[in-house]
Amino acid sequence: MDPDLQPPPPRAALHRAEHAAALLRLIDWLAGAAGDLLALAVPVDCICCGAEDRTLCPSCGSRIRHLTRRPFRAESGAPALMDVAGTVMLPVVAAGVYRDELAQGLLSFKRHGQHQLGRSLGRALGAAVRAAAHEGTGILLIPVPTSTAAYVNRGFSPVHVLLKEAAPQLQGLTVADVLAKTSAPGPLLGHNGPGGQKGLGRGARSQRVRGSMQVKSGARAKVAGRACIIIDDVLTTGYTIGEAARALHLAGAQVRGAVVLAATRPPAAGGPGAPASPTHGSDHDLEKNKPGKDE
Repeated sequence: MDPDLQPPPPRAALHRAEHAAALLRLIDWLAGAAGDLLALAVPVDCICCGAEDRTLCPSCGSRIRHLTRRPFRAESGAPALMDVAGTVMLPVVAAGVYRDELAQGLLSFKRHGQHQLGRSLGRALGAAVRAAAHEGTGILLIPVPTSTAAYVNRGFSPVHVLLKEAAPQLQGLTVADVLAKTSAPGPLLGHNGPGGQKGLGRGARSQRVRGSMQVKSGARAKVAGRACIIIDDVLTTGYTIGEAARALHLAGAQVRGAVVLAATRPPAAGGPGAPASPTHGSDHDLEKNKPGKDE
């Protein structure tokens, strides 16, 4: 059993010196009172289990750590990143499978941007980036840009915020915000409304993202000849990451692969993206919380 899921029993606090006891008791009481008042003024529930007073309760936080404790290769579940012969065109490392508390936490974070969720998910993403980078340095981390509509709706870019939270784990690696959405994306961008790709087939998804990204003007020199890893939040079909790789290749970058927080499809056992540990849950578990693009 993972120690996070079965923590040791609590121990009694160490004895405090008499001269400091009264002051420390007062500080503890004030902190508790402030927390209770905040909970009354702005009541919150755990986004996973509904427990009161925490955006993410300790038990569900431990469960997210459990679900992301072993990053795995995930490109075999993304048709855009494998050719018909099963050859890997772009390797992808995922922190975990998009299910259960990880799926609920990521969706809630993208919709509301709670700081507590950002810290927990950022740590998981940082561990996956370190696994993909193999302790290398000098690698550029390239976040996939969010759409203008999604940014206006949320007020932030989830991938950029998660990378900021993961920064303590990324020494020697540099975040380079060099990709941008183009003003003239693929021919099907207007299909199915201004939202995401949900409901589109593989061919339609491919056309929808084709030509939708480019390296920002003046940033080509920054990526030319540099080793890069693309960063995104969720891997579905792989077309978005493939488009980001195409734009970087045109600018002369050396794209080594990609990292995502969650993959919607666990890789086939024994395939090139075989997971480091077995995954659980049915296809229904993966689909019920599946996000639309830019959700």
